[in-house]
Formats: sequence, C-alpha cells, structure tokens
Amino acid sequence: MTIRVNKKSSVLDELGVRPLVNACGIYTDLGGSVLSPTVWAAMEESNRQFVSMVELLDNSGRAIAELLGAEAARVVPGASAAITLGTAACMAGMNGSNWERLPDATGMKSEVLIQRHHRYKYDRCARIAGAKLVEVGDNEGTTSDQLANAINPQTAVILFPAHLDATPGTVPLREVIAVARGSAVPTLVDAAYLNYPTKLMGSFSAAGADLTCFSAKYFWGPNSGGFICGRQDFIEAIRGIDFTRFESGQYRTFGRPFKLDRQIVVGVVAALREWLSMDHQARWADYAHNAQTVVRELSGIPGVIAKPMCFTMEERLVSEPVNCVVLNFEPECGKCAQKVCDALGEASPRIATVVVDNQLIVAMDALLDGQIRIIVNGLKAVLKGPR
Repeated sequence: MTIRVNKKSSVLDELGVRPLVNACGIYTDLGGSVLSPTVWAAMEESNRQFVSMVELLDNSGRAIAELLGAEAARVVPGASAAITLGTAACMAGMNGSNWERLPDATGMKSEVLIQRHHRYKYDRCARIAGAKLVEVGDNEGTTSDQLANAINPQTAVILFPAHLDATPGTVPLREVIAVARGSAVPTLVDAAYLNYPTKLMGSFSAAGADLTCFSAKYFWGPNSGGFICGRQDFIEAIRGIDFTRFESGQYRTFGRPFKLDRQIVVGVVAALREWLSMDHQARWADYAHNAQTVVRELSGIPGVIAKPMCFTMEERLVSEPVNCVVLNFEPECGKCAQKVCDALGEASPRIATVVVDNQLIVAMDALLDGQIRIIVNGLKAVLKGPR
C-alpha cells in the first residue's frame, strides 16, 4: 500500500512536535499505523453525521462477527481494553449491580488463571477489572492436571496469550479450552496482533475460545481501536458494562472510561474489511523490495553488514518473510548499533529504528511513500560520518 503525505505538517509545527520516519514497525508509542485512504474516508464520512452509539456498536459488532465467523463481536478501545472488559464480563455476567460495583469484586468470581510461563506485561489489564491473577504451575511449567486442579468456585476465566501458545512448559490452547469447558469456565484469548494469515483471526473462535481480543492498529486501523469477539452471552455482558448509556441508562457501569468515538468504530470495521481482502503477497513483496534497496545502497560501506530478515511482532529475528534489514557493525567501521540508532533519531528528518542484541533493525512495515530514500540517505550520512 502506498500512502502519500505532505512533507510538512503545520499542525505538528504549531505543537512543536518533530515528525519522524517510522522504521520500527507498528508500535503504540509511535502512533500505531497509517490509515489507508479508504479507512480515512469512512471515518471522515462518519465525522459529518451524528449517530446512536448503541446502534453503531451493535451493528458494527454484527458486521465484524460475520466477517470472522464468530457468534458476536464488539468494538473496544484496543486489545488491552478488550482484556479488561472481557474479564469484567466473565466476572459480572448480566448482573447490572455487578457492573456498577466493579472493580469491587465482592460476591463475584474474581480469579483469573494464567500459566506460569504465560505471564506477560499485558496480563495486568485483567486486574483493572478487580480480578486477581492466579499463576498455575511452577518453574518447570504447567500441566493439564495442574490447570484443572486450579479451577475452583472463584475462577472467573482463564487468560491465554495466543502468541505464547508454543512456549515450552505450557498447555496448548486447544487443551486449555477442553479443560476449561469441562469445568464450565470461559477462556479469554489475547490475539492482539495475530491477524496474518488472515484465516488466523477466525481460528480462535472456531477452536472454542469464548472471547478473543484484537488490536486494530495491526490491521492498519486506528491506534485506539480494537475488538473482542466470541460467545454471544459474554459480548452481551460487555455491551452492558461498556460506556454506552452511562448517562441515560439504569446503571453507572464500570466501563465508562473506555469511551469510543464514532469515527474510531467505523474505522475499525473499514480497516478489518480492507485487511481481509488485501493482496498480502504484494504487501510482503513491497517490504522485500525496500529491504533489498537498503542492502544494495549500503553494500560499499566498509565494516557494515546488511542482511534482509524478518522482525517479528515478538521482536525476534527470523529469516523470512522479509520485512526489515539487520545491520551489524565490524570494528573497522567504528560504529555500534545504539550510536547509529541515536544518530538517526537526531537527524533531520528523524528516523526511528530498533536495536536488538547490538544489531540495528530497519523495519519496512510502516514506511510511507518515498521514505525508503530518506532512510538510505540517513544511514549513509551517519555511517560515513565521523567515528
């Protein structure tokens, strides 16, 4: 996808903010993704009209559910919010008094089980709802029997980070779902960025996950958007808990801070539709072409080793599919990855890159039209400059 932007943004100038070339990838701290003209047009159209947010969220949820083959879905402010609201729904159910009481979990099931080797920085989002995280297993890992034995009358849900499904010493998702269903406990899957191949998005509900969380920025939607999909009854509970009808409804519900603009809701649906119909082979080919351009342009600089690789969402380096260039620096170059990264970050234009294990990562996922030349010129200036 090629997106053309103005070279100068007067709005950013007025705010004293220097724009940067994003050679890191899709990161919340860098503003997420860039919206396509189609998504931007849908959001702009919704900006010109007021709607009932209740109706918009209900209908957009049905559209997403139909796209992914889920029972139901709900647009929320990102995958982290989806974890919080999904946990709250599993705790409070359809009890309006519980919706108001949260995060005070008195009288509710409030334990969220998570495998020891599945602990990750986003599991704290479950605690926002008033839940208590309970680790299952030990340093050796977790077994199905340990998971089954940990379930008790206070268990509200099992939280499963899908990107850690293959972690040694953990029970795989399908087995977790079977254990959970045997005790009538729901499974909440965090699949924030697991959207490619696109069939992966519907696979979690198909496997029996009760709720699955996605972040919109990873399918080139709004940074502050996402959705949760799964069982109708739990989505109905989220419908009651979220921000709608806080002022006009019967209950002063827990989810009021998770407010959404109508433009965000529309943008999430438009981006998902576009993502599911996109030519992804062409997208990856574009990344590979840009990576080869960087390798070719830097080939004559002594002591600089440039190699096309894949920088994964887990921030690991694998061989393919290519979406980045990895730069290593030999002593004769007189450079190191962190110093080059810092120099690029202070250049004009600024170029944001990533350092992993003393290697400089130049990612292609979020580049705009013409920016590959900025990156090449910036790298050459830094690498050929004073040591």
